[in-house]
Amino acid sequence: MAAVTESVKELLTGLPVRRGALLVVALATAGACAAGGGSSAEPSFAVTVDAGEYDRFAVPVEFELPAGVQAGEYQLRAPDGRIYPLQAGPDGRAFFVLDSLAASETVELVLEPGTAALDGVAARRDSATVTLSVDGRTVLRYHAAITDPPRPDIDPVYRRGGYVHPILTPEGVMVTGDYPPDHLHHHGIWAAWTRAVFQGEEVDFWNVADRKGDVLPVALDSAWGGPVFGGFSARHRYVALTGEQPRDALNERWTLRVYNVTGHERPYWLFDLEVEQHTAGDEALILPQYHYGGVAFRGRDDWYGTENASFLTSEGRDRESGNESRARWTHIGGTAEGALRGVAVLSHPQNFRHPEPVRIHPREPYFVYAPSQLGEWSIEPAQELRLRYRYVVHDGAPDAAELDRIWNDFAHPPTVTVAPR
Repeated sequence: MAAVTESVKELLTGLPVRRGALLVVALATAGACAAGGGSSAEPSFAVTVDAGEYDRFAVPVEFELPAGVQAGEYQLRAPDGRIYPLQAGPDGRAFFVLDSLAASETVELVLEPGTAALDGVAARRDSATVTLSVDGRTVLRYHAAITDPPRPDIDPVYRRGGYVHPILTPEGVMVTGDYPPDHLHHHGIWAAWTRAVFQGEEVDFWNVADRKGDVLPVALDSAWGGPVFGGFSARHRYVALTGEQPRDALNERWTLRVYNVTGHERPYWLFDLEVEQHTAGDEALILPQYHYGGVAFRGRDDWYGTENASFLTSEGRDRESGNESRARWTHIGGTAEGALRGVAVLSHPQNFRHPEPVRIHPREPYFVYAPSQLGEWSIEPAQELRLRYRYVVHDGAPDAAELDRIWNDFAHPPTVTVAPR
């Protein structure tokens, strides 16, 4: 059987984008593949999706491919004839977006050869950034290289890479800030630990002006587009600056997927960020109790001030009552270009100390899930910290019921079984 191969698409910049870090795949079919030929028999596998206890709408579904995967193009056919593109990676995980399935119901989808699908999610890569878009509309940009501050009077200590900005709503309105004048070390979506101890010394990777630590991009390992999702995988390092020489304390990997989802009753963008951290050597990173530090979000500059941004948590708390509470999801929003816009960040139940405590600033348009609020902890050698978040970017006011529905999809996804037919 032929090995899985990689499909390469040339970007407008001339740099390659890997499709699916990725590829669109065909599963083995009965009697398939005479040498040098394709498959002409009926597919030998069916995919059964069980909604579980929740109604499902526009939900990304993930499952493991069975043994016997060969390169090609594939799709899933529903009993009513609807077609779902299928996209999978070299790790054998496959993804598609299911448009609807009522609670307690199941649907059997037939795997069959498909025709080439245009990338619903495209990745445009240059020397410093990756821009991800859905159907030609920009969703976000990742800064893979260290960038200079926007003004020459800003201290170069604030140079930063390895973050996401801007994020745009489906109507094309920016909802993130970068190098805001009140806190120059805030950048769209970024990650850093604040109060920390490494090799017996206090370090701080968040407040870079203190010159005790920094987070630096290492490499953009891959970027891809595809019919179901596009994204990137990148590495960062947490550097302690308190000794005579810089010392790496943590290694970090970001994997971000933007899904080809435009929303159920109203448009929204949907993307997942997975952050994996482990120690750079045989020294633990100790994280004492503190009120902020972690994976953070910074809103646009004109949301600054107590009246210009609003917050809502999954527990119904607002800006004041939500600070240092625990939440399954947290929403930030405000008026931008004449209408309400917002972003919700959903925390996965397998995250450390879920439901995670939240730091919501009383004036600035930013918040962060901050597990250190609940007491000292550490990242030990040979241990991996894995944090997963789902982002919902929309125009209009937040809909708590809809966010609960999307969180249920994230936390308790449909179950999938694959069996021979």
